Amino acid sequence: MLKALVYLVKRDVLLAFRRRADVLVTLFFFMIVSALFPLGVGPEPALLRTMAPGILWVGALLASMLSLGRLFALDFADGTLEQMLLSAEPLSVMVTGKVLAHWLTSGLPLVLVAPLLALQFDLPGPAIAVLLASLLIGTPVLSLLGAIGAALTLGVRGGGVLVAILVLPLYVPILIFGAGAVGAQLNGLESSGHLLLLGGLLAASAALAPWAASVALRIALE
Repeated sequence: MLKALVYLVKRDVLLAFRRRADVLVTLFFFMIVSALFPLGVGPEPALLRTMAPGILWVGALLASMLSLGRLFALDFADGTLEQMLLSAEPLSVMVTGKVLAHWLTSGLPLVLVAPLLALQFDLPGPAIAVLLASLLIGTPVLSLLGAIGAALTLGVRGGGVLVAILVLPLYVPILIFGAGAVGAQLNGLESSGHLLLLGGLLAASAALAPWAASVALRIALE
């Protein structure tokens, strides 16, 4: 199973880099959204520091959701998904590999660029470190939960809108705890509680989301 997982991750990452435009759209969307807010609200440092956690986390959430449409759609269109269903390996392992590849090409770039974007909000070093930690824990949860929505809407007309309707309510706790961790650090409070809650969400999502997405895929392919 591990060999199949590694192979699928390498395959999807390679395909993603062959379609660089899809990866860059997600990254540029995050950068543009984060850069426009300071221009709109003004250069007041105290105001920017207060708004920064919510702005950066909402931008990362929306950017991550932009890429959910290609998670299973291309494999569904060319028949690869059906071959995965017929494979001897569990479908949940295949889903885990695709979600991991999705995070590596969509979530990880957001995590890496977030500290640079945080500088324009005048965030101090400790707050930037907490932001990086919260995104590093939280963005995989976005990919895992998004995989369920992408699987449920596979092959449905207007699936992009339906994915947003399905996954946005599930994303709310991640947004609250992720932005809350940075806000707590800015206010001189302990941020570890928020990060631990994010870690709990990650553990629960890693255990349940691949199974739920594989069930949804089987239904979509029947």
